[in-house]
Parts: sequence; C-alpha cells; structure tokens
Amino acid sequence: MTIREELELKENELAPCAMRSVNSRGRLFPEEPCTVRTEYMRDRDRIIHSKAFRRLMHKTQVFLSPEGDHYRTRLTHTLEVSQISRTIARALNLNEDLTEAAALGHDLGHTPFGHNGEAVLNEIHPGGFRHNEQSLRVVDLLERSGERKGMNLTFEVRDGILNHSGPREPATLEGMIVRISDRIAYINHDIDDALRSGVITFDDLPKGPIAFFGSRHSQRINSMVMNVIETSRGADTVRMDDQSWENLMELRDFMFRNVYRSKLVKKEEDLAKVDAVIKGLYAYCRKDPSVLPDEYREIAETEGPDVAAKDFVASMTDRYALNMYDTLIGE
Repeated sequence: MTIREELELKENELAPCAMRSVNSRGRLFPEEPCTVRTEYMRDRDRIIHSKAFRRLMHKTQVFLSPEGDHYRTRLTHTLEVSQISRTIARALNLNEDLTEAAALGHDLGHTPFGHNGEAVLNEIHPGGFRHNEQSLRVVDLLERSGERKGMNLTFEVRDGILNHSGPREPATLEGMIVRISDRIAYINHDIDDALRSGVITFDDLPKGPIAFFGSRHSQRINSMVMNVIETSRGADTVRMDDQSWENLMELRDFMFRNVYRSKLVKKEEDLAKVDAVIKGLYAYCRKDPSVLPDEYREIAETEGPDVAAKDFVASMTDRYALNMYDTLIGE
C-alpha cells in the first residue's frame, strides 16, 4: 500500500458530508496518481509553487501607495484566508487539504492595484472582467510549466476557486468554507490596516458589530469563526447565523463607505494613475501584440488580442505594470 493510499483511508474518518479525494470528479486531463500525496494535496502544492502565487506578494490589497511594511498584500490576504479556512475545516472534520488548496488559489487572477484595477479592466474589456473567473483561467490555462498549459487541478479545487465569490455557491462544503473565510479575512484585516493608517479611528467603527464581535482584531475573528463552526456543525451548508451575518454585513458596509471608497486611502492622483496605467497598457497590448510574451501572443492568435491583453495586464504586479507603462507609454 502506498503512502497516498494510507492517507486516502484516513479520509474515511472525515465527516460523512466531507469531500474525499478518492471521490473527486477528476482533472481536466487524466494523470497518474502520486504515490505520496492525495489529489488535493497535489493541487495545493502546484498552486504554492506557481509563478502566479508568487506574484501575489506584489499585488495591492487595499492601499495603493502604502508607506509602511505591515499593510496587507494580496498574498498575505490569501494566507489569512487559508488559515481561517483550515481552522473551520478541521473543526467541522471536513477535508482540510481541499479547503487549503482552494483558499490558496482563490485570488490568483486578481489584477494589479486591487479592486480598482479590476474595476478599470471590467470597464474596458468586452464582456467585463471578474477576478474569480480569471483565477480559474490562470489555473486552467495561463500558468505554464514547461510545455504544459495550466495546472490541471481537480474539479473540486477549481470549483472552490471559481465560486469563492459571485452568484453561485460552491459545490462542496470545503468550497463554502473558503467563500465565507474570504469575507471574514478581508473585512477584519482591512479594518486593522485602516486603523493603523489613521484613515479611521476605533471610535468610528459601528458600535453594534464591535460590541457583538469584540473590540480587538483577534476577538472579532475568533467570534466569527466560532459562530461559523457552531452554526454549521452537522448541517449541509457552511454559514453564520442570521444575527452574526447581519453584523458582519454592517461592518462590510461601513468599510465600503469609509475605507474602500475613501479619498484618504485612494487619492485622486493615485486613482487617476491606476486608470491611466490599466487602460494604457490594455490598449497598447491589444493594438500591438508583438510586445506580449510568447504565451500571450499565442492567445492573441487563438482567442484574439482583447483576451491576450486582458490576460497579460491582469497577471501583472503593481510595480511591473508601472514600469511597463513608463517604458511603453510614459508621460
């Protein structure tokens, strides 16, 4: 018996509603199984070792021009989502490897400059742009290893990545964990960053949710995670109870009004720069695909220059986009 088979047998100890790797709906292209790792462990490792994952280190979360070392990036956000997801999965006796893989891959398609970059690309690209769909495209096609296109992940990890946001619920409970953990993570760490930056003060935070969840960052995360666990144990879904969800949404609404759209966080000149850089690079690459790397020129030939320009611009880190804009366009 291989080590992988021993690990698969251990998965029989998971909750009846957990997704087991032996029951996976499989990969886009069949592969020989690993002798050591289960299918979901293999997916997790492919994501961690990908170039797209490493680029998250230099992609903005909220603050476009942070002047400190402790503000979150898209990578640290991803790690926090993974940590919260694993805690919930372990407590509910669900498949922790599947949960971790989907959490680590959920934001691979994010643009430079956070949601502001996404909004600009959504405005100019035919058919719009949604980072969850782009994340799936990254793992299915854009990430390359030698001659192989895409990571060839399992259906369940791909589903968790695609449906961590948007109108559709994930097909597995593990995917549902990632979906709610993403919200818990970003609302709380964005509050932490906003307080550190001085954009808001503790007294600005809505009194009801703070009294409900706790006054400290760790208290709030713990309260939310514990509520998800207590509400979801033995259930066929993963969720908060109604009162907790309402308080979480009140915090989210507060952050949109006072932080995400605040001119103190995103100054007019920074937003104008994001707009110019994304639109300028997209238009330039679309008009002259010869500036694209080989793999994106291939996409221009098969799917059209619009798609190739979108894929290339979305893949960029903040600093790469700025440097390329200055080199190609410059003003």
